[in-house]
Amino acid sequence: MSVANDVRPGLGRRGRVLREGRRVLRTEAEAVRGLADSLGESFLDAVDVVHDAKGKIVVSGIGKSGLVARKVAATLTATGTRAAFLHPVDGLHGDLGMVGPEDVMVLLSKSGATRELEGLLAFAEGHGIAVIALVGDCVSALARRATIAVDCGVPSEACPMDLTPTCSTTASLAMGDALAIALLTRRGFGHRELARIHPGGALGLRLTLKVGDVMVSDDYPSVPADCRARDVIVPLARMRGTVPVVEADHSVSGVVTAGDLTRLMEGTDAFLNVPVSDFMNRSPRLTSPEELGSAAVRRMEKHGIMAMPVVNDGVLVGIVHLHDLLRAGVV
Repeated sequence: MSVANDVRPGLGRRGRVLREGRRVLRTEAEAVRGLADSLGESFLDAVDVVHDAKGKIVVSGIGKSGLVARKVAATLTATGTRAAFLHPVDGLHGDLGMVGPEDVMVLLSKSGATRELEGLLAFAEGHGIAVIALVGDCVSALARRATIAVDCGVPSEACPMDLTPTCSTTASLAMGDALAIALLTRRGFGHRELARIHPGGALGLRLTLKVGDVMVSDDYPSVPADCRARDVIVPLARMRGTVPVVEADHSVSGVVTAGDLTRLMEGTDAFLNVPVSDFMNRSPRLTSPEELGSAAVRRMEKHGIMAMPVVNDGVLVGIVHLHDLLRAGVV
C-alpha cells in the first residue's frame, strides 16, 4: 500500500525518498513564487520589445539552459510569437545567418558568464539587435551587456550539493512561460488564432470542434408544453434521459429528464396524466451550434447535467449529450 499524503515515522528508505521528493518540489515552487513577487519593470520592458519586434525572436542557451531555451522558443511559437532556437555553437559556425536586423535575441544563462554566449552578444551588439537576458545573476557580464535583463535568480538549487541545475532551470522556464502568455494576452490572441496554428491532435479538437459538429439533429424527439407525463416516457428512452419541451414556434420552454419523471412517479400515484408543465425544468441550460464543444462540456459538468438543447435564433435545432462530446475528444 502506498502512502500518498502522509509519511509516518518508521517507513525507512521509502519514507526518506518520498520526503526528499516533496522537498524538491516545495523548494522549486518557492523559487518560482519568489520570481513572481519580484517581477517588475524589466519584465514589462521585455514584453514591449518582443511585442514590437518586426522580426522573429531568436532564443539561445547552452547545456541545461539550452534545453529550456528550446522549450521557451516552442512556447512562444505556439502562442503566436514567431520564434526559433539557435544553438550558440552552431550560431558561431554559420547559423547566425538566420538572425536578421529586425530580430530580437533572448539569451538564457544561470551565471550570466556563459562563454558560448559571448559570440552571440558580440554579433547582436555589432548589428544593433536587441538582447533580452533571462539571467540568474543581474550583475553579470550578460546582464550588463543585454538591452534588458530579467532576473531569474534563485536562492539555491534543490540539489543537496547546490550544483545540479534544478531551481534555476525551473525558474527560467517559468519566466519564459510568463513572457509568452503575457504576449498572448497583450495581443488578444484567442481561440480563433490558436485554432489556426493548432489544427491537429487533441488541442486542435478542443479549439475547433463545435456543438453543431456533435449534436443530434436528425429525428430528435421533443414534446409540446401541453402534453402529459405518459407522452414523455418513450422520448426519454430514445434520447437517453433528456427531452426538450417546446412551444408552437419551436422555442424551448423547458426540459424533462429521467430524474424529473422518477421523482414524479415516487411522489404521485396517478402520475401518467400529470401535465409536463407541472414537473419540467423551466430554466434549462441551452447551447448553440457555434459554441465550442469544450466550453459546453465545462458548463454541463459545472451544472451537473447530461444534455443540453441546441437552439439557433431561439428555435430548437437539436440536442447535445455530454457523452457524445467526450467521445469526440474535446477534453
